[in-house]
Amino acid sequence: MYSGMARAKASFPAVETRTRTTRAKRRSTSRACTPRRAGCSPRKRMACGAVVLARVAGVAERAGSSRLDRVSRSPGRRGPNPSQLSLFGPAPEPAAAEAARERDAMAAVYDDAARLAARLPPGLHLGTSSWSFPGWQGLVYAARQSTEELARDGLAEYARHPLLTTVGIDRSFYAPVPDSDFRRYGAQLPDGFRCVSKALHAVVSQTLERSQTPPNEDEGRSAGPARLEPNPDFLSVPLFLSRVAAPLLTVFRAHAGPVLLELPPIGPPHRLPPRAFFERLDAFLGALPRELSCAVELRERAYFTGEYREILGARGVAHAYSYWRNMPSPGAQAEVVPVSNAPFAVVRLSLKPGRRYEAEKRRFHPFNRVIEPDPEMRAEVARILCEAAALRIESFTLVNNKAEGSAPLTVRAIAEEVAAAWRAPASPTTTAGG
Repeated sequence: MYSGMARAKASFPAVETRTRTTRAKRRSTSRACTPRRAGCSPRKRMACGAVVLARVAGVAERAGSSRLDRVSRSPGRRGPNPSQLSLFGPAPEPAAAEAARERDAMAAVYDDAARLAARLPPGLHLGTSSWSFPGWQGLVYAARQSTEELARDGLAEYARHPLLTTVGIDRSFYAPVPDSDFRRYGAQLPDGFRCVSKALHAVVSQTLERSQTPPNEDEGRSAGPARLEPNPDFLSVPLFLSRVAAPLLTVFRAHAGPVLLELPPIGPPHRLPPRAFFERLDAFLGALPRELSCAVELRERAYFTGEYREILGARGVAHAYSYWRNMPSPGAQAEVVPVSNAPFAVVRLSLKPGRRYEAEKRRFHPFNRVIEPDPEMRAEVARILCEAAALRIESFTLVNNKAEGSAPLTVRAIAEEVAAAWRAPASPTTTAGG
């Protein structure tokens, strides 16, 4: 053992020398700074203490600096993340650069869309059924945002897109929209931007679902299977006026476009006979305030007849040309209810005929590209919109993601169809001397 220690000392003489020197310094410091040493005055003890503190501080500073140097040089250790957001300072440069790139990318999108929008006829409003889709980053929104963020504050950026000049408020079908939400929407929209809102389902549905057995939380029992019951408020004028019309004519008046009356399909056991349905529809439409424009999206083919067309024409109400699983194509609907039947036109593209909503939702998510284009549908819609423009009436077109895969891209495709087909009617000329 002794011989091994001797060899180690011989191999590392510098280490042995430093060790001896360190021990000697410690003994010297200990002897010089013994606080109770006889003959050492208080002034000397204070001086000794200052020397010790200075030496300790120097050692600590050198040790800390050495440790930081080792950390910064070590390839396996990570220093501060430069992209980490500061709690109190400005946004770091990488995040700012990324935001600038996103803005530049959207500027190119806006410029391209503005050139296309300039070729469209006046009075044409294109938009989507809703707006809160994170997958639209790069198409409508510059940055990635959550569904909740877009639903609350996304309308301002949506409305900056040159092709998106209307939007659907789909949530109003399920429950009344609070006045505070309407005010928040209005604060985000530019002047002249009008939205298409849905009427409450309690007004437009012939039936309502009721649970056969109510839930019992104490027994851990959920609600039983639902059954359909007749809706006593179907086409109720008082309910429509209080829950649908009132906020649109007050807090949201500046941005209220057509109100969509989406009439769901009804199975034969609960469906009103055509005569009873038409009488109720005519009375309802005749009682609506003239300040509101209304359109009926009929989803029950049994009612899609000439009598239906006559009622809408007499009341100044538009038929919403729909793209939906149980209805004829938009072009076929226009043969039954011509565009000239109403003072404005509404087109709503929801779902390819024969398809299922949930299946298409899963297939098309995240809605950032067209999965299944339908050129025939686009051409039919373009003809409807060009006819409306030729008649000098406004048109509102709403597109759902489930139509082709990405609503903003379908909007652009339809705009291109319209721009290619549109020919402004010749202005009337005056005769000589007239």
